[in-house]
Amino acid sequence: MTFTACRLDPVALAALREEPLDWRFKGLPSALWGFSLGEAAARRPHLFDDGFVGPLVVLDAAALEHNLRTMAAWCAGHGVALAPHGKTTMAPQLFDRQAAHGAWAITAANASQLRVYRAFGVSRIVFANQLVDPAALRWLAAELAADHSFEFCCWVDSVRGAELMTAALAGSGRQVDVLVELGADPGRTGVRDETTALDVAEAVRRSPALRLAGVGGYEGALAHDASERSREIVTGYLRTLRELTITLAQRGFFADVPQVIVTAGGSAYFDQVARELTTGWPAGMPVLPVLRSGAYVTHDDGFYRGISPLGVRPRIDGTPGLRPALRAWAQVTSNPASDLALLTLGKRDASFDEGLPEPRLHRANGTTTRLPGHTVTALNDQHAFVALPAGSPLAVGDWVGLGLSHPCTVFDKWPLIPVVEGETVTDFVRTYF
Repeated sequence: MTFTACRLDPVALAALREEPLDWRFKGLPSALWGFSLGEAAARRPHLFDDGFVGPLVVLDAAALEHNLRTMAAWCAGHGVALAPHGKTTMAPQLFDRQAAHGAWAITAANASQLRVYRAFGVSRIVFANQLVDPAALRWLAAELAADHSFEFCCWVDSVRGAELMTAALAGSGRQVDVLVELGADPGRTGVRDETTALDVAEAVRRSPALRLAGVGGYEGALAHDASERSREIVTGYLRTLRELTITLAQRGFFADVPQVIVTAGGSAYFDQVARELTTGWPAGMPVLPVLRSGAYVTHDDGFYRGISPLGVRPRIDGTPGLRPALRAWAQVTSNPASDLALLTLGKRDASFDEGLPEPRLHRANGTTTRLPGHTVTALNDQHAFVALPAGSPLAVGDWVGLGLSHPCTVFDKWPLIPVVEGETVTDFVRTYF
């Protein structure tokens, strides 16, 4: 099965690189103020010798490219389209690279994200929520009317939601594609039973502004580890999602669409999503299975390392594992006791909701070495507490490189992130949260 990749606007992407750099972007050398993003990247500054100040989060260029290629190849080989969740990075430059590697769409979660995507011309968007805000719907209608190549779909999980969408879109011209969202207890949004799903589908069929294009859901809210029991729960949910799609198809709800979109998938169970959404369909049923994993692009040194099918305990054979592409650098600012050091990094700089940063590297006197046996025990707003083993080499002023867990809560803290090859900055990634 082949999929047409989405596109971004090259003019908007080029304009992004013309933005002048200044004090608004934390961590940057003051010597780069006044240069454009593109000009600063062309200077190839050194991470430690050319005036960057800590704390700083960087992206490893080689790991980033590896992850993009690995996930694209895996999805293509398993017959699933990839619509990565853009909320992970909110970085149009990374969206563009995902599209260049074949991403079918980019997924959004709220109306503000949707506006960022369209500012950079994302041509196909999956909106993984029910959109009921009248102002957002009117804006969406105008976007669809102005650009007939723009493709969009969103969730619907209630008759009331379908009615609100219909009212806000009245007279807009183009129908909006919607997918019945299937939920499950103790998950988040989505219908909980077939009867409600059929009622919602009927409400969509009655609406002149909406078209039912498939079924969507999210299995990641139902389990939080890679245990056999968690994977059984995920498989059961995905099979129910497939059964609901078949029921709706048999009752004629998808007669107006050329293919039925069926989508699920975070970054923890995408192997199961691909297996369940590419098998078990009635002969001749035109199904487009769509995976929405987003965190794969950087992977991590924590939550996804442990739970991903391509993590430290892989559940997929024949595919190289994903690599952590995010790293934080901070200096030792205090060493008040023999067993304690404080770093210039805190909750304002690094994720902490799915595991604390992990000390990995030590840089002193121009040399970088591995740093085993050190643990971050707590984060304040601006400090990391590091428990020191006996004989720790850390001294005030040294740099510590830290692995980060859960990239979704890292990118939002950094409007500009250097991309590095070794210790040389080769590019900058701009985020828009």
